[in-house]
Amino acid sequence: MTFEPTDLGRSKADLAETLRTLRRQAGLSGDRLALRCGMSQSKISKIETGRATPSLVDVERILRALNAPSSLVAEIVALARIANTEWQDARNLRRKGLDKKQAELAELEKSAREFRFFLLSMITGLLSTPDYVKATLAHIPGDHSRTIARKLDRQAVLYDRSKSFTFVLTEQAVRWPILRPAAMAVQIDHLASLSRLPSVRLGVIPIGGYLPSCPLNTFTVYDSRMATVEVSTGAMVFRDPRDVRSYLDEFTGYERCALFGDEARARLSEWSDMCRGDL
Repeated sequence: MTFEPTDLGRSKADLAETLRTLRRQAGLSGDRLALRCGMSQSKISKIETGRATPSLVDVERILRALNAPSSLVAEIVALARIANTEWQDARNLRRKGLDKKQAELAELEKSAREFRFFLLSMITGLLSTPDYVKATLAHIPGDHSRTIARKLDRQAVLYDRSKSFTFVLTEQAVRWPILRPAAMAVQIDHLASLSRLPSVRLGVIPIGGYLPSCPLNTFTVYDSRMATVEVSTGAMVFRDPRDVRSYLDEFTGYERCALFGDEARARLSEWSDMCRGDL
């Protein structure tokens, strides 16, 4: 399916209006439709007013209850798929202020309990040293002092024992030389240190050996309710359970290929020593 940014912006309202219109055309009240779908009336109301975005499963249940014409089902399901997908344009984020994005991430990290990060090419902010954070923003013009401070403040969540973090990093992500060798060695040592936190499970995938699939993107899964997928010009946000499940399954595949615990720390120590050897 092709996603147009303009479609992603209006699809939620369009979906709500379409479902509301179909219910009225079927001569059903919200209560009657809720009963047929096995949903609460309040959920139907929130969906029809755009206050809640239904999953594809919800939409399919509603369409069956309404005996919707087959000619409309594919179109509405496609609309629901778009409504559950959000495009976050990197240029717009920069215009609004990168520190605001950090505030949004902090709220998300506050509400979620289980996090899975697959890091293909760089180290995420939660695991970064101050020097590494600064280096990731160096190519963007402007003063980033507030953004850097908020990125570092967010790292406190790693010490919350009510949460669970699993990070899987490729060797490329760990060793990409965004810093001078001495600073990269410190960053890699920092990863090893964080791997000992009770809430953190950190794995690395060394280059070499057999890997059954080829990753295309960095992505994060929050609980089982949302996945964010990064590309060079922004990020896609998926909320439909089927999409989220797809990324959970992909993560599980990479997790099986990763080294954890003492094996991971031994490999990190080796890579850190290699950086120091370049001094």
